[in-house]
Amino acid sequence: MQTLASWHGGPGPWILFFPLIWAVVVIGAVTVLRRTAWRGRGGPWGPVAGGRPAGDSPVAVLGRRFASGEIDEDEYWRRLSVLEEQFGRTGKGGPA
Repeated sequence: MQTLASWHGGPGPWILFFPLIWAVVVIGAVTVLRRTAWRGRGGPWGPVAGGRPAGDSPVAVLGRRFASGEIDEDEYWRRLSVLEEQFGRTGKGGPA
């Protein structure tokens, strides 16, 4: 009985296409996942949002106001201490 794996007593040159087919399948799957499921989340190995204050958080707004000169240093530290009492410490050295 002649089977597909036998070509005159051994595997034929078509056997070389199997690794190529698997490579195409894997590359295709990764490409589809990267373009759909992983988009917007940073991917499976991307950074997770957390630990940093959001752009509209009270600490971030306070930092922007201090940086733009709207409030002075004493006012900044006074308000930051109030925010830390209410929301907890935002980091070891203050706001990130």
